[in-house]
Amino acid sequence: MRQFLSVCLAAAMVAGPVLTPVANAADAKTTTPIKHIVIIFGENRSFDHYFGTYPNATNPAGEPVFNALPGTPTVNGLSNGLLTNNPNLNPANGSGAANPFRLDRSQANTQDMSHDYTPEQMAFDGGTMDLFPLNTGSAGPPPSAPPAVVLTNGLVMGYFDGNTVTALWNYAQHYAMSDNSYSTNFGPSTVGAINLISGQTNGVANNINGTGALIGDGNGNWSVIGDPDPYGDVCSSSSGEQTQMGGKNIGDLLNAANITWGWFAGGFNLNVINAGGSSGCNRQSYSPVVGWQGDYVPHHTPFQYYASTANPTHARPTSLKTVGYSGDAANHEYDVDDFFAAVSAGNFPTVSFLKAISIHDAHPGNSDPLDEQEFVVKVANFLQQQPDWTNTALIVLYDDSDGWYDHQLGTIINGSKTSADALTGPGACGSGSNSLPGLNPATLHAQGRCGYGPRQPLLVISPWAKHNFVDHSLTDQTSVIRFIEDNWLGGQRIGQGSFDSIADSISSMFDFTQTISTERYILDPSTGEPANAGSSSVASK
Repeated sequence: MRQFLSVCLAAAMVAGPVLTPVANAADAKTTTPIKHIVIIFGENRSFDHYFGTYPNATNPAGEPVFNALPGTPTVNGLSNGLLTNNPNLNPANGSGAANPFRLDRSQANTQDMSHDYTPEQMAFDGGTMDLFPLNTGSAGPPPSAPPAVVLTNGLVMGYFDGNTVTALWNYAQHYAMSDNSYSTNFGPSTVGAINLISGQTNGVANNINGTGALIGDGNGNWSVIGDPDPYGDVCSSSSGEQTQMGGKNIGDLLNAANITWGWFAGGFNLNVINAGGSSGCNRQSYSPVVGWQGDYVPHHTPFQYYASTANPTHARPTSLKTVGYSGDAANHEYDVDDFFAAVSAGNFPTVSFLKAISIHDAHPGNSDPLDEQEFVVKVANFLQQQPDWTNTALIVLYDDSDGWYDHQLGTIINGSKTSADALTGPGACGSGSNSLPGLNPATLHAQGRCGYGPRQPLLVISPWAKHNFVDHSLTDQTSVIRFIEDNWLGGQRIGQGSFDSIADSISSMFDFTQTISTERYILDPSTGEPANAGSSSVASK
């Protein structure tokens, strides 16, 4: 056991100060008409893996049909050259050498690819993007052949189209999507989750049971590059690495501004007994596609890594009326079921982060696009039935790419030189001399945060979203908190070396001058196809 700062568990269990948030989210001052933002944070999908052939779907018999609307824009996806003469045909990839290929709807369940900090950089191979099977590929089954390549590491070259990720393609048609959004850093789930809420994976305050998920920052501290569990969470592995972060996150800023918010995680309520009798940290749910899977994943819950926003015992909120408010035992950490219950009871937090139970979170190996679709559609349909829909934005984005092939190298805006880096050479992701500061103000260049990382999907579903629009602006995971900061916090930034200081906002995916329609775009959660024609009434600007 190694402990390099004496931050006690008791500190992690102290709830935030009692505040008096605004009585109603509609009363909060905003710079846009958006009064509620809901963020679905999915797992492990690259842009090409979900949208590489958008808007062209194969439409085989027996599968949901996708036909693009007239005038649908194209994306920076898989060109004919990339589909038929891909650089990953390189013989250096061995039996996994492959062109990209379509995964059928019947092949939705796949292996989990390798998505660690170093292998992802090695797959990028200095920007030639040609070593994915060799470095991040995992062989099936599942899925089963054909094609035979699914039984090799070439599975990493597989992609889905609008016959499987049907709902996401339909939302892209009617709202806004990005084809130029990236992981803030290379690396797996914990890295992406922490970046989503703080933009800062440097500044570890406490760590036990090893340092395998960390890398030295070159200044005597550490950056997170792996998947440690949150320090002190009762569901964290007692023998596995546990980490606590220093510094601030967006929750701290929202608390200071008296804005209601919450992280709503599937399986967080340990009092629930699921079908089959499972409960507590071992709650499980069943999917016909992936079978029985545990509901709660500790390292997918980023606010648990910070003493100020942690709820390590999974204490329950006093009532539905206290959800989103400071001073309550839950300390802004709830079960995903609490979101639906609180909103239905008339208590709609201003900022809500949603993490589905693991069978619905999109993570290959324990989830799949069809189960993910059920959750995303459930949330979108639910929100559209609320009286606040006309001032709500639903954001869908992902924590990492899972190592799935994507052909586009993002801009490396933050270099790094550590033994874990490998993008531009052994021990190098560009130059570490231009990297952002670390959590400690004296740390001018904190290593171990190479980024931007892989490209991933990003969608904005809102009456105020641009319609049938593809945004080409450069964004990353912290672009979401930048929008929150600009809309509710007067442009305040987290600081302390956070990527929010240099990120572009997602604001270019909205049009706040348009006259919005009250039409509800309701989808079938099983097929992803439209379930109704909606209303044609129009709301004023």
